[in-house]
Amino acid sequence: MTHRYQITGMTCGSCEAKVKSALVMVEHVTDVQVSKETHSATITMDRHIPLSDFQKALDSKYQISADGHNETTEQARSWLETYAPILLIFFYISLVTVLIQYKNESFNGMEWMRHFMAGFFLVFSFFKMLNLKGFAESYVMYDVLAKKLPAWAYAYAFVELGLGIANLVNFNPIATNSITFVVMSISIIGVLQSVLNKKKIQCACLGAVFNLPMSTVTIIEDALMIAMSGIMLLTLL
Repeated sequence: MTHRYQITGMTCGSCEAKVKSALVMVEHVTDVQVSKETHSATITMDRHIPLSDFQKALDSKYQISADGHNETTEQARSWLETYAPILLIFFYISLVTVLIQYKNESFNGMEWMRHFMAGFFLVFSFFKMLNLKGFAESYVMYDVLAKKLPAWAYAYAFVELGLGIANLVNFNPIATNSITFVVMSISIIGVLQSVLNKKKIQCACLGAVFNLPMSTVTIIEDALMIAMSGIMLLTLL
């Protein structure tokens, strides 16, 4: 995508060169054209970049503003495009598990959660298995246990697969949900640290197939599994 921006503070050819060199170094920028005559910059990027990121890259004497596009709309569109794979996965799992409930006379919340967790773990483990080595390399970058024990990064995908199957066949619900609660609680620690420290690293939730940034979406995924397994444990005990 290509957007045009207005830039104030450029007074000479040197300014023009400084602005261009600063903007072209911003991650995901592929081309920059700057003109001091029109006080503008035309930036081509492979994904939408927030205006604040451009401002941070520039010297304080230069001020950048959007020209001809709505930043709020572009950011919302970019967010949807980035997280489309996860949103679609959650939609399909939710749809299928709700439809399963039509066989019951009334909605069974416990059964629905068990089926949802089964679908979640099976689908997410599938994407990890497509490139197990790539997933492991991404996972050790932020998971607290995998950092100390790299083998855990490889084992994690198989643990998810096992939890998916266990939930699907309703195998020993107390043990299954206890393991889920512990595993996902450990997992969310590294995710929280990365998001709170604003580290720009790839989320390994869908393996190495999709280049998804670590964000609050990842926290919600883990927190949802922790909450569901916790609710089921409280009900079973």
